[in-house]
Amino acid sequence: MRNFDLSPLYRSAIGFDRLINLIESGQNQSNGGYPPYNVELVDENKYRITIAVAGFAQSELDITAHDNLLIVRGAHAEEQTERKYLYQGIAERNFERKFQLAEHVVVRDARLENGLLYIDLERLVPEERKPRRIEILN
Repeated sequence: MRNFDLSPLYRSAIGFDRLINLIESGQNQSNGGYPPYNVELVDENKYRITIAVAGFAQSELDITAHDNLLIVRGAHAEEQTERKYLYQGIAERNFERKFQLAEHVVVRDARLENGLLYIDLERLVPEERKPRRIEILN
């Protein structure tokens, strides 16, 4: 029982459609876990996504952030010669990996080191959203 029918929630949960869509999209991940990645909590408001992109050049990677969605794509340039492998254990397929970002989370920077793509994120909560102390008047 891997799939759940969430349609009954649409009838009674008003304003939670985005959350339900997130749950449904999590069930429908079809990329089979490729490429492998880590999500790390660096600090209270800082995160790091590390994606194993061995075999991809920097020019073959594309990172896009739009509407609380981070999309990382890897596409190999077309090769002129076809290789004949005796054994192929290294995946060389193209990929697209999507990450849903919470409100106020922004991408700070990205770097490629030793076959690992590091994407640093930070939650920047506006001052009006932070808790503030209310003084009681006499």
